[in-house]
Amino acid sequence: MTAEGRTIQNSAKITLALCFLLALMEGFDLQSMGVAAPMMREAFHLEPNQLGMAFSAATLGTLPGALLAGKMADLYGRKPILIVNTILFGLMSVLTAHAASFPLLLGARFLTGLGLGGALPILITMATEAVSPKWRGTAVSVMYCGVPAGGILTSVVAISMAKQFGWQSIFYVGGFAPLLLLPVIWLFLPESKAYLQSKLEAEQRKYSIPHILFGEGRLFGSLQLWVSFFCTLIVLYVLLNWLPTLFANQNFSREEINYVQIGFNVGGVLGTLLLGLLLDKLNIKAVVVMIYVGMLAALYALSEGSSLSALVAATTACGIFIIGGQGALYALAGMFYPAAIRGTGVGTAVAVGCAGSFAGPILAGLILGAGQSSGAVITAAIPVIAIAFISAFTLVLRFSRTKSQ
Repeated sequence: MTAEGRTIQNSAKITLALCFLLALMEGFDLQSMGVAAPMMREAFHLEPNQLGMAFSAATLGTLPGALLAGKMADLYGRKPILIVNTILFGLMSVLTAHAASFPLLLGARFLTGLGLGGALPILITMATEAVSPKWRGTAVSVMYCGVPAGGILTSVVAISMAKQFGWQSIFYVGGFAPLLLLPVIWLFLPESKAYLQSKLEAEQRKYSIPHILFGEGRLFGSLQLWVSFFCTLIVLYVLLNWLPTLFANQNFSREEINYVQIGFNVGGVLGTLLLGLLLDKLNIKAVVVMIYVGMLAALYALSEGSSLSALVAATTACGIFIIGGQGALYALAGMFYPAAIRGTGVGTAVAVGCAGSFAGPILAGLILGAGQSSGAVITAAIPVIAIAFISAFTLVLRFSRTKSQ
């Protein structure tokens, strides 16, 4: 290998390692509310619908965050916009621990989501652009598996610290960790070479948002990508936010519930890595079928499970296929849009998905508030995943034909 080749390879490794660490922090913050919810419900005397609002405040913030950050990253660079969003979600997570009322809690979670939503599409974009096209699915999956790994850490912190130091300790860890990582990001994270190479073209040719999303034959693909993101993230965020509360209602202990949450995230790490690798190695249509059939089977098993061992197995399978499947969708989004507009394209897809992640926890709260069981929440997710399957499969059919031409 030439010296230039080794430099490129080292740059890619550094980019993926640092993006993984930031995704780890993002995953911790995304699931901190779900893990802390049973304790916070007692502290704030929250009804199920209020708990749903608290969950959805952060995901509501991710929508404008993803839209704004994606466009800004195309205009001003991936690295500086990523740093700004990391500062925002770190500070707001710390502020969550100091929320003295329900309205302040909602505000802190919204601003946390604004930073989280802005960081994610940039992480996807930088991972996509760090490697050659044949490894993009694997690269995005390596980065994205930090999200469920962060969820595992959230449960570990809840088990080891929350009982002694209170629910606030979860948000202190989630806030200070990314802030302490910032100097390393500033010094060592390289700017995306694909962005630097496309910068002159982007300056010469001002892309409008409609052109980015729908021009040059992208209308069909963008719409299908949005539907699959929206529906899959409805279900993913129901599970991310409501799993502990759902099983607390079934008289499992807090420690047992943490094991269920850990199983979900361990499955997410394994599924994200495996499905991303398969995306690069196997027929893309076969991988999409495997992902969504696995989601449907896992959700059915979760709705039928009653013992702790059955629920841990079902949630692990949900993690493999739902978290891992969403990671594969992120990789597809990164492949679909060219470098000069990738930040905006991926950011918009993430933003549309965020609308689903906002709606999911609220719908779950309404179902439970109407007196339905936790099994009814899981059962309601099955047709939503079926719609996501149809859209994702239609997308890859068109994508495969385009690539073969």
